[in-house]
Amino acid sequence: MKETYITRRVKLMQNKQGPCLVCVFSGTAPMKSLDAAYPFFVDRNFYYLTGIERENMILLLRKNHLGEVSETLYIEPYDEVLAKWVGGRMRADEATAISGIVTVSDIGNFTAQLNSIIESSRGTGKMQVYLDLWRHKEDQPDTPAHTLAARLQQRYPAVEIQDLFGDMVAMRIIKSEEELELMRKAQDTTCNAIIAMMKHARPEMNERELEGAFDFSLKKQGVRDHAFTSIVAGGGRATTLHYDSNDQIVHDGELVLIDLGAAEGNYSADISRTFPINGKFTPRQKQIYNTVLSAQQIVMANAKPGITTGQLNQMVIDYYESRLDDLGLRKDGKGVRDYYYHGVSHSLGLDTHDISMGRNVVLQPGMVITVEPGLYIEEEGIGVRIENDVLITADGIIDLSAQIPKTVEEIEAIMAE
Repeated sequence: MKETYITRRVKLMQNKQGPCLVCVFSGTAPMKSLDAAYPFFVDRNFYYLTGIERENMILLLRKNHLGEVSETLYIEPYDEVLAKWVGGRMRADEATAISGIVTVSDIGNFTAQLNSIIESSRGTGKMQVYLDLWRHKEDQPDTPAHTLAARLQQRYPAVEIQDLFGDMVAMRIIKSEEELELMRKAQDTTCNAIIAMMKHARPEMNERELEGAFDFSLKKQGVRDHAFTSIVAGGGRATTLHYDSNDQIVHDGELVLIDLGAAEGNYSADISRTFPINGKFTPRQKQIYNTVLSAQQIVMANAKPGITTGQLNQMVIDYYESRLDDLGLRKDGKGVRDYYYHGVSHSLGLDTHDISMGRNVVLQPGMVITVEPGLYIEEEGIGVRIENDVLITADGIIDLSAQIPKTVEEIEAIMAE
């Protein structure tokens, strides 16, 4: 894999004009309480470019005015005492073996060396510094990239700050065969765990126990990480899209909506299934379920390069519109958006809601997206979502989740075992 990370960094820098710098931080887990920290999740762009999953590291790529590129990885020094308590920090030779970056320096040198590079570039052209300045919400805490951008703008106003986000979207949105192989493994382990959960399910079972059956199966398969926090929602709770309390009893006759997935090498599976806790769909549940399944089949039959995710979502809306009367849902002035209030697709990869340039994405070969129509009828206590992950090919899709049971007949047969 070392060659993969080297190739990615070369590709990132090849169209940059020197003098410029690209700076990517691995991140640090925030403190939770007293001496306890939250679990650490490496910055996905840092991981994509280095293959390293360690805290408090910085990748610095430099192109000078002559077009010469250099790479430095800044890491914490090895601490023999700390190693006895929590394990050793990564040594320089280990970092080089994983990433292919030869020059590895003490992170304490970063600020002085960065300043020196900027100051020595004077007279060779406008220095551009590329940082990932993405914010999901305006009020979220500053990242190290935001802090560095503010400092550079104050101390070196001639430096031009550029956002790296668009560059990373262009690279990460198209998956390599190596990435796809990891995603296929995540699909397989998720499939096995969903089947284990379905077989374990019984009426009057707590959602937490169902979640535990899924988790136990993943652990038995050697899976380290979930792709995201699992949703296990019984009855009317399934009409809340991101319900994740998972602590209520599922009563006989109710449906269970699950939205969950394993991660393999940090690459996500994102699967939704809906099943009856007692193993048998009622006629009404089957009617709603098969409507959602038909909507998914329409999207999967039409997804191809050049189509936008907005167009795919409109196909779902149009189909539901044609079914409202038959389903008895066109009442009290309600329309499709009262029963279906999310989009049908998002990008998938190193992040579950993976990096992209917006909601209305034009599909290209090599993209992996979800296909997840749903119907949520709060007054009936029914929420149904069916989600598969698909690879966009030159003329259509490959369903990466095809092995995961989803028809009424498949689900009932598994639950009867």
